Amino acid sequence: MESMEQQGRANAVRGAWGEDVAAQYLRTRGWRIVGRNVRPCKNDRRCEIDLVMRDEERRIVFVEVKTHLRKSPREGRLARIDRRKKLVLLRACANWVMRNRWHGNFRFDVVEVYGSPAGETPPEIDHIENVPLFPPKWRFW
Repeated sequence: MESMEQQGRANAVRGAWGEDVAAQYLRTRGWRIVGRNVRPCKNDRRCEIDLVMRDEERRIVFVEVKTHLRKSPREGRLARIDRRKKLVLLRACANWVMRNRWHGNFRFDVVEVYGSPAGETPPEIDHIENVPLFPPKWRFW
């Protein structure tokens, strides 16, 4: 049986691998990495954006990466992003936009990666675009 520390390390390795897979997938689509594991909120370590990308139309895309060993027939897409996680992500994205004085278009995507670093089959990627994170009439200034 794994200890909590070993399990935590294994999850961190799998998560970093999933972020690498997602970043590579998005780069093959012509996107450019602006930042990885960005923490725009100074005093809140939970406020982290996995990937900040610029797409082919020069929009900023905030990407949350979720890595799973396998697809579950009981869990739907975006099942692991609950209300609390959405609020943290909204705060992080809003802080990034304000700190960088970004006045262009932006959106929020989720990339779900299924597999593991030691897996014999290539990972399966589910890219969910334009996830409704921001309220409909969201304005920063």
